[in-house]
Amino acid sequence: MYLRKSLYPGVGVTEIESYLASRRQLVQEALEKSLPPAESYPPAVHQAMRYSLFAGGKRLRPILVLAAGEAVGSPPEPLLPAACAVELIHTYSLIHDDLPAMDNDDFRRGRPTCHKVFGEAIALLAGDALLTQAFAVLSQVPDGIPAVKVLQAIGELAAAAGSQGMIGGQVVDMEAEGRPVTLETVNYIHTHKTGSLIRACLRLGGILSGAGEEQLAILTRYGENLGLAFQITDDILDIEGDFTRMGKKGGMDAARGKATYPACLGLEKAREIAGELCVEAQRLARSLGPAAEPLFFIAGYVLNRQG
Repeated sequence: MYLRKSLYPGVGVTEIESYLASRRQLVQEALEKSLPPAESYPPAVHQAMRYSLFAGGKRLRPILVLAAGEAVGSPPEPLLPAACAVELIHTYSLIHDDLPAMDNDDFRRGRPTCHKVFGEAIALLAGDALLTQAFAVLSQVPDGIPAVKVLQAIGELAAAAGSQGMIGGQVVDMEAEGRPVTLETVNYIHTHKTGSLIRACLRLGGILSGAGEEQLAILTRYGENLGLAFQITDDILDIEGDFTRMGKKGGMDAARGKATYPACLGLEKAREIAGELCVEAQRLARSLGPAAEPLFFIAGYVLNRQG
């Protein structure tokens, strides 16, 4: 299932699935504490926030924060605030992406999107609230991590989510709909709309764990490769996937005239590039040593995911 599995002999699919499950549980428990209770006044917005945050999902981004820190010697627990912050921002972006003014999607993760349940205004405000809460949570990194590192992490995440990161990618994505575009434009969309936040996950884990300059550079390059591969596989799944596995309707990229790798280069070339990116990510993970084993296998997981 995973690429070049023999590079870590004795570790197979069961072990990495166990790792992902254990880290997902840590994240779930921390996320539960990261938001006000659903009944807190005003309840409509808190219910909408929780509806989307706990709609399912693999929690890949927060797990990447933990795995990056573990790769350079940190236990996962001190990194949970950063991991939660990333997931809060990711969830906000999904709520806004689904709105009629943007992608106008009716389903997310197999159930009605936030605006379909709570209305457009509350969905918009729930996304805003999740974005704001992310930085409140990130500022509460436990004792033992230097304040300067916390400030650096806050700046890192803000840049990744802003107009020269994720938001910038979303703008160009919308502007490119239905128009002929170059591969350069597609690459910009993918590396910003999706890749910037995934890259930030690796850097946050490294920064808050005291990674050295070389280690942080390797984590950064790993994140860049993985982020682009993740979005290319998303493009492929939109063509080949089904509702049961994806939790949303397929074929929407083509229907909207989205700028994607398959549309620009064809399905097989897109698949080839995704594979090359994941192999490079695995090479980078391996260079960090045995503690980066989860990062190695996550790259294979991204390439072979079905939803």
